[in-house]
Amino acid sequence: MPYRARPRIRPICAGAAAAALLAVAAPAGAAHAGSARAAGLPERTRLVEYFPGPGAEPRRVSVPGTGPVRGGTGPAHGTGDLTGRVPVAVPAGAGRAVRPLQHTGPVSGRLDLVVMGDGYTAAEQDEFAADAEEKLDAIFGVEPYRSYRGLFNIWLVNAVSRESGVSGDPAADVVKDTALGSAFYCEGLERLLCVDTGAVTRYAALAPAADIVFVVAHSAKYGGAGYSTPDLPPGSPFHGVATMSSGNERSYLIGAHELGHSIGRLADEYQYPGYGPYPGPEEPAAANLTLHRDPAEAKWHRWAGVQDPTGSVVGTYEGGGYYETGIHRPTETSLMRSLESTEFNVVGREAMIAGFYADADALTSAVPTGRPVRADRPIRVRLAPLGGLADLRLTWSVDGRQVPWAAGVRTTTPRALGVRGHGHRITATVTDGTTALRDPALRARTTDALTWTVR
Repeated sequence: MPYRARPRIRPICAGAAAAALLAVAAPAGAAHAGSARAAGLPERTRLVEYFPGPGAEPRRVSVPGTGPVRGGTGPAHGTGDLTGRVPVAVPAGAGRAVRPLQHTGPVSGRLDLVVMGDGYTAAEQDEFAADAEEKLDAIFGVEPYRSYRGLFNIWLVNAVSRESGVSGDPAADVVKDTALGSAFYCEGLERLLCVDTGAVTRYAALAPAADIVFVVAHSAKYGGAGYSTPDLPPGSPFHGVATMSSGNERSYLIGAHELGHSIGRLADEYQYPGYGPYPGPEEPAAANLTLHRDPAEAKWHRWAGVQDPTGSVVGTYEGGGYYETGIHRPTETSLMRSLESTEFNVVGREAMIAGFYADADALTSAVPTGRPVRADRPIRVRLAPLGGLADLRLTWSVDGRQVPWAAGVRTTTPRALGVRGHGHRITATVTDGTTALRDPALRARTTDALTWTVR
């Protein structure tokens, strides 16, 4: 699997970060949502996923494209127009604006998760770090995140707010001056926790890389939202944004669910009353929806009849993708259907693992492959620190012929592998033999190889 072409950016110190924040705070030139409405101007809207309660099925709602609006009548603090809002610089001694919570490999070979807090003052940045770590530990306690955490780098970004807490907590009339404009009561929905996606994009740019962004709002009130790629500012380099409150013990499931969309390309498995039958004749692209009623014909037929971690047997259960009939999901419930469930079904797990490998590599080496190596040059490879469901298998070959004794060896030389002379090719190959993958095409995606030419 080729590495992703990404710029390598060093972590930013407090002084440089403050300057960068001031630079990116220039007015965006967009009108406030309320002003656009008043002028009768067309306004782009975004669909976000809304979580009405800790055990409820999510919903999708439309919000103004410029930022969070509460009550549906005017702008909340934190709309997309950043005019007059100057970010609070991180004071000396408060630590770096960007810090790695977990670094397991190069950004070119990892999924990079950026976590930022909102409603945390300069004096509360350590509290943000503790809250973020607690939320991440809960999310990575869910399979397959638990087994594949080693494919992630995690970066914490200090977004310093002038006031502690977020708008809409505890009541709709509470307005806080925060870095990312987090607000409950977005569009009049109490638990919908919207953010200024423009500000989020700017802060995320301070991290070395960003594939996924989490915003942890400084609040004990349950709430959150999910923004997918089409609903982010144009040019956003990451796959999605999830917001969640810091002090609610169930809000971590919002992040776990949203990663199902952004990494696994999983569809929602819930339906809306009144939506009726699925309208299209073509099979949905998502791994967890099918038009076929017979489990033997479903795309997950290899799992049919298996007892699932969610508690039901894998089959075809009618309803999903917001439609009531004509479409089927793999299990009665799962984390993609209701946050009452804390597990992905096996079909979802398989899609998630394939998604991990689409953006990350389990095999890396500090020895460059673009230059010939000497026969006595030690070549050391690193395997991502995976466990649980993962089963990494490392092999070595010379000119395409495997060297059996070298299986699992992390450091070797071309000469030790039997190379004599010049021009031979040494290849290290890793494959994940996990039993969580049954689709041969998906299993093939787990294979990664590095090749060196002997000079």
